[in-house]
Amino acid sequence: MSIYLDHAATTPMLPAAIEAYVDAMSVVGNPASIHSQGQNAKRMLEEARETVARSVGCDPIEVVFTGGGTEAINLAIKGLFWARAPRRGILVPGGEHHATMDTVEWLERHDGAEPGWLPLDGTGRVDPARVADALATGTDDVALLSLLAANNEVGTLQPIAEIGELAAAHGIPVHVDAVSAYGQVPIDFRALSGAGRAGSAGGGIVALSVSAHKIGGPVGIGALVLSRRASIVPLIHGGGQQRQVRSGTQDVAAAVAFAAAASALGDLPARNVRLRALRDRLIVGVRSAVPTAVLNGPVPDGSNEQRLPGNAHFTFPGCEGESLLFLLDAAGISVSTGSACQAGIPEPSHVLRAMGRSEAEARSALRITLGRDSTDADVDAFLAALPAAHAQASRAGMNDRVSTR
Repeated sequence: MSIYLDHAATTPMLPAAIEAYVDAMSVVGNPASIHSQGQNAKRMLEEARETVARSVGCDPIEVVFTGGGTEAINLAIKGLFWARAPRRGILVPGGEHHATMDTVEWLERHDGAEPGWLPLDGTGRVDPARVADALATGTDDVALLSLLAANNEVGTLQPIAEIGELAAAHGIPVHVDAVSAYGQVPIDFRALSGAGRAGSAGGGIVALSVSAHKIGGPVGIGALVLSRRASIVPLIHGGGQQRQVRSGTQDVAAAVAFAAAASALGDLPARNVRLRALRDRLIVGVRSAVPTAVLNGPVPDGSNEQRLPGNAHFTFPGCEGESLLFLLDAAGISVSTGSACQAGIPEPSHVLRAMGRSEAEARSALRITLGRDSTDADVDAFLAALPAAHAQASRAGMNDRVSTR
């Protein structure tokens, strides 16, 4: 038995994306070449760009293909920061993905950036009032604001439209990390960015990052959606491709496969109805099997959902999340303790710490995430394996490690 419930880390490639990938890899031609084979490759690339653009509600020229979500995030944050010199301030909520946190900390060490860490509430939400307070204290030295559309661990949806409007009023550009939200909730960059907003002076949401492998495309390609009105300094220099924002020969086959996965997002509303029902059944089942388990993030209420439809995140008091993960894995169930982007090294959840939880609570977390192909049988298998895994992990208890972060 092998049950995969870690779709937030990556989700299986769709058959249509695999087929498109294989077919496109047989096409020869550099899309920057002017001969007919090069122009055929360019046509395929630009058609893929148009499809990805439709999936996020932007113009094709605003889609900058990257090597993945992490590169897109780095390009947005570093590029906006450098373009806004000599401003030093970067407003960032606690509990962001490490692709953002580590980038901001790198800029702090190497370029004199001055991070302003915004607090999260107990559900992992950024309060717009706290953002307004931070902006009201003076924005002359703020280069940008960056935040998640949805927390990759606890699944909390952030009020990005409201925060974008606050930043626009102060002329502060905003980058949204939508890697975890893409393919889970609808994204309309055109509406979020408010193109043509009077008096925004380049402020508001101007950049948004996504990744193909979160929606059934290949690993190794993502995109930075970059507004026409945004000024950015590139990370990579060379041939001047993609508005000179990201130079380098573009991966046509990966872009075509990305587009194939993006085309499949048309069923998102119906799929989310099913996923929410499956997630809610899982939550009820966990609470029944382990009454001490604590659901983290917003409680689903069936109306104005503030949580990703496929996310269930729990703490299990007295248990190491890592122990539960390995015991469940031995039973054929794949889950996670949090982000998969820490080089395979489990660590206490910095998200839960930012939400005010204790070190012990941050070490007892387990994330269960559903995807397009998740079934009732998958949830049943997880719920059947959980009690024994929890009992064994409880007997082992918490070890005496202390986090150094």
